[in-house]
Amino acid sequence: MNKRELVRAYKESARPMGIFRVHNTANGRSLVGRSVDLPSILNRMRTQLKFGGHPNRELQREWNALGPDVFAFEVLDTLTPPDDSPGYDPADDLRTLEAMWMERLEPFDERGYHKRPASP
Repeated sequence: MNKRELVRAYKESARPMGIFRVHNTANGRSLVGRSVDLPSILNRMRTQLKFGGHPNRELQREWNALGPDVFAFEVLDTLTPPDDSPGYDPADDLRTLEAMWMERLEPFDERGYHKRPASP
C-alpha cells in the first residue's frame, strides 16, 4: 500500500469509542470522559497537558507540579456499535456509560478533577 491508501484506510476504519480516565497515581484523583475516538482523545489530553493548555486547570496544575510519570491514561470501557444500525448515533449510549462510571468512581472533590453535580 502507498501512503495515500494507508491514510484512506485509516480514515475509514472504525475507531474505538467509549470511556477514558486520566488518573493521578500519586493522589488517586481522576478525570473521566467519553469519546467517539479514544486513541485521539487520549493523545489530545497528553498533548494539552504537555504544552500547558489543558482546560481543566486543577489537572494541569498537578501535571506541572508532579510531572507526566505520575499520570496514567486509561480506557475504562468501550462501546461497540450495533451491526444492524448503519446510522447509529452513539451519543446517548456514551452519556449513559459515562454516567455509570462517574457514579462508580465518584471523581469529585479530593477524588477527582470534576465539580460535584448540583443536587436536584
